[in-house]
Amino acid sequence: MEKARKRVKRGGTVESVAAAYLEFAASSPALYEVMFSLSLSVPFDDAATPPELRFAFSQLLELFPGQSSKSEVISELFWASLHGIAELTRTKRFPRSRQKERVRALVELFTFPR
Repeated sequence: MEKARKRVKRGGTVESVAAAYLEFAASSPALYEVMFSLSLSVPFDDAATPPELRFAFSQLLELFPGQSSKSEVISELFWASLHGIAELTRTKRFPRSRQKERVRALVELFTFPR
């Protein structure tokens, strides 16, 4: 996500991160499942949260600057949306043929005026 976020100069960052996240889920399904789907007792937004998880979430937070107190909630909703799309695509409940259309619609929902 960090590479996807940094390689885009102006605009398109949310779309680039969304595409990178979903591409990772599709190209590494076993690793994605271990990271995000298995039942783990890893705390989130807690002092015990591992630094790697904090860093990953910070990459999402940076997508939504200027959203004041809502940036964390917006980032959580964006992540939840990506995770849902990834899971539903991985389990063949969503057809891959509409993935680009889903990403465009999601990006529209999460694009805010600056």
